Amino acid sequence: MALSKRKRATYFRYAQYGLLLLIALVIAFTANWSEIVHTFFDLPTAGQMLPELVTVSLKNTIVYTIFGFALGLLLGLLLALMKLSSVAPYRWIATGYIEFFRGVPALLVFLAFTVAVPLAFKIKFDIYSTVMLALGLVGAAYMAETIRAGIQAVPKGQVEAARSLGMSQGRAMITIVIPQAFRIILPPLTNELILLTKDSSLVYIIGLARDEYELTKFGREFLSRSPTLTPILVVGLSYLIITLPLGYLSRYLERRTGGKKVSVV
Repeated sequence: MALSKRKRATYFRYAQYGLLLLIALVIAFTANWSEIVHTFFDLPTAGQMLPELVTVSLKNTIVYTIFGFALGLLLGLLLALMKLSSVAPYRWIATGYIEFFRGVPALLVFLAFTVAVPLAFKIKFDIYSTVMLALGLVGAAYMAETIRAGIQAVPKGQVEAARSLGMSQGRAMITIVIPQAFRIILPPLTNELILLTKDSSLVYIIGLARDEYELTKFGREFLSRSPTLTPILVVGLSYLIITLPLGYLSRYLERRTGGKKVSVV
């Protein structure tokens, strides 16, 4: 007797549950839990890390990310407007910038501001300027496309309504279009903030004083003198402390802003 489509789907779902349970049991019974606990959950090592981790490394990671995101957001907005401009050279410059920085690894941008740019222009950047420029320039290329898409997603009727009220094109863009665009793109911008948080780990290639360490640099330094791999777990959890709330915020904003439009009249 042939099974109905619904019953086949139910049995297939149960089979998947059984497979997942089997995999979990195999992992549970084959893993060397005593060695895992000793290697990754060494509480004395974690306790030694915590004071400096919280007061220096975690704080620096957040500061570096905020600086990079602020520059990236401002530059990304400018690039988005340039790409939408009726002036062809502006569009060419914006397109060239976006394609270049989206195609070049962020690590090379950090190296450029650490070695190449100071050598070429006789300029010495401090750690905050280096991180802000490297993260900001890379982040701007991605944020520009997100902002451009948000601006184009605002209904043209909103601009027409603003113009009918006597607003200039520039004023309509600043007071009507851009605020609505940012309302639409808040979730993807939050995701970009998460990516910049993780990219801030690339600062480890720069020679840093101890009070300038971010999470990855601090973890590598502590790991070199630790008898276990606990520093890796502690640093990973520290990144999650930053990124998980941002992920929840992104999904919350997506639910709040999805499908809603703001009228100008």
